[in-house]
Amino acid sequence: MGIFSRKDDSATPATAGAAPDLGALTGEYTLDPAHSSIGFVARHAMVTNVKGSFKEFSGALHLDGADPAASTASLDVTMESIDTGNADRDGHLKSADFFKTDEFPQMTFRSTKAEALGGDDYRITGDLTILGTTRPLSIDLEFNGAAKDPFGNERVGFEGKAEILRSEWGLTWNAALETGGVLVSDKIKLNFDISAIKNAA
Repeated sequence: MGIFSRKDDSATPATAGAAPDLGALTGEYTLDPAHSSIGFVARHAMVTNVKGSFKEFSGALHLDGADPAASTASLDVTMESIDTGNADRDGHLKSADFFKTDEFPQMTFRSTKAEALGGDDYRITGDLTILGTTRPLSIDLEFNGAAKDPFGNERVGFEGKAEILRSEWGLTWNAALETGGVLVSDKIKLNFDISAIKNAA
């Protein structure tokens, strides 16, 4: 994931008083859904934003302190868990107009490339699959730090963001507005807030 290749070794992570031991951070990690979130934002009727999230997902990270570019990430999202705070809208999103969750129950991401952008900023590129269509996606990440929690778990944290054009994955349903424009934007903003726990050796 290009996770810990800090250009400035004196940089201080948010959760520690000194730069992390890269060797100690190397390993396999499992996403903690209870302390993570995957959200999205779409423009509605050209005038306001509708926000939503996925409540069920799993994922794994491989962090390589010696060779950060060799780090990898995978993510599996249960599409039935979509939640926009409105049951009717959620039902429409699960239907054949949008995600066809009966036929395509999962959205997946598999990384193919990782790079450091400087400081705490990184980018991970991979294959995003929705509705059986796979296309490349780049996610910009900020490393929030590493810490051991009160239960002895070694954690790392990241915030990420990306944008997609949903039509590129076959999500083309829309409705025209009398005043011009369309009901739902093609551009969708994705937001990630990730906490991952290091697996036991």
